[in-house]
Parts: sequence; C-alpha cells; structure tokens
Amino acid sequence: MSLIPSFFGNRRSNIFDPFSLDVWDPFKDFPFPSPSSSSSASSIVSRDNSAFVNTRIDWKETPEAHVFKADLPGLKKEEVKVEIEDDRVLQISGERNVEKEDKNDTWHRVERSSGKFMRRFRLPENAQMDGVKASMENGVLTVTVPKAQVKKPDVKAIQIS
Repeated sequence: MSLIPSFFGNRRSNIFDPFSLDVWDPFKDFPFPSPSSSSSASSIVSRDNSAFVNTRIDWKETPEAHVFKADLPGLKKEEVKVEIEDDRVLQISGERNVEKEDKNDTWHRVERSSGKFMRRFRLPENAQMDGVKASMENGVLTVTVPKAQVKKPDVKAIQIS
C-alpha cells in the first residue's frame, strides 16, 4: 500500500523510503542544491555549488593536542590552505573546481559539489600556536595543534617543628 498519492506517478512509493527523495524533494526551493536536483544538471555544473561550503570537520581533544580532521575527497594538498590568525583562530580553506563541461556530454545527475570552502575555529588558551602541523592523506586533512604544557606549581615540603 502506497503512502504517497497517485499524482506522483505510477511508481509505488513509501514516504519513509530513504530513496523517495527521487520523487519528492522538501528542499527544492532553497538556495542551495539538494540531493535530487538532477532535472537541471547542466545548470548546476555551470554555477558555483554551495554544498561544498559545508565541509564537515571533526575536532577532538587528546591529552597532548587538539586534532582536526576534514574529509576533502579529490583535493590535492596544494588546493587547501591551513592558516592560524593572531587571535587564535584556525582557518581551513580551499576550492574544488567545476569539472569541464563538454557540449557532447549529457549530464544525468550532479551530486558532487564544487566551489570554495572555509571553516574557522577559535582555539582554546591551551593551544600552542607555534607547533601546528598539517598533513593530507587519501583525501583526509589532519591538523594537529599541540597543547601548551601546563606548568604544575612547584610544591615545597615545609618541615613542621
């Protein structure tokens, strides 16, 4: 039994079906591209796609450092910038270029995003700014910001007389 009315065509659909976005897209009128915006694929290829702006970055704190990991598939390390500003702000930015469009190509679906991205993080006081390291392997950028060593107060035992 279908939960979606027949005006969506003869395709049997279930509103809870994770693939039903091919039929109904609740985000189609938003200014950002949605997963099902394949009807105007050629226009998506030619414009700047803002979905890449929302690059996902994990930030974990270990006893020794703050570690940031960003998934940047298809980017080379030369296309990514990692910067530290004076006011303790880590900035990760870059750009993925739009694939060249050939007039003989017929696009059926465009879901890979392109365009510029930038993420900024205010680092805590215990971040050691001069020891930051960044590496990129298999499309994953890892930025390690070591923690400043917290100086433990010197404790001097006093003899009780």
